[in-house]
Amino acid sequence: MTEPARYLRTVTLPLDQLRHFPGNAKRGDVPTILDSLRRNGQYRSLIARQVDEEPLTVLAGNHTMMALELHGPGDCGEPVKTPTGEQPCGICRNSPAWELSGRVEVVECDDATARRINLVDNRSAEKGTYDRDALAELLSYMDDDLGGTGYTDADVQLLIAPPPSLEELADTYGDPAADDFWPVLKIRISPEERDEFYGLTVDASGKEDTDRFRHLMTLARSAA
Repeated sequence: MTEPARYLRTVTLPLDQLRHFPGNAKRGDVPTILDSLRRNGQYRSLIARQVDEEPLTVLAGNHTMMALELHGPGDCGEPVKTPTGEQPCGICRNSPAWELSGRVEVVECDDATARRINLVDNRSAEKGTYDRDALAELLSYMDDDLGGTGYTDADVQLLIAPPPSLEELADTYGDPAADDFWPVLKIRISPEERDEFYGLTVDASGKEDTDRFRHLMTLARSAA
């Protein structure tokens, strides 16, 4: 029988006193997290497990830790550009004295609970969905300043004008034919090669390039 995690304390620690969760299966978007941290600061603590005298193991927030490591210690030399000017980096505040550290909530738990926390922290976000109207309204308040949100102008355009559904495409163009999903070959050849291609396929059953290509394939098989 496992026991729930027990909260111990919240503290800011150098990252060399922490270790990543061994075998963490999630592959997060570290550059996007770093962009958020630089604009918004570290608004969410890392969750780390304390076991005796071992280094604290990060159960949740491994990619936030990676983003902090990617930033590195000291002044990054990159103030954050905003539509109204510049602001200090949310991580280092552009201070040469900044040490590579993060805010950590320390918990105590057994091995099974540690694994469960890591698994559910990665999985729960994936299982969520969005209210598209509510999302569009939230983004509308950003006044085209999407820095640190994880969204781009292209994302917003897709949200406002999403691509047509399969049903809408079928209503407009009819049901798909079998060859709609056939691969398309595109090659670039010289004018001389084009003329030779047309000369070799003058006896094709049709004049389209597809007919000529099939005729050339037939000639190649018969010569093999």
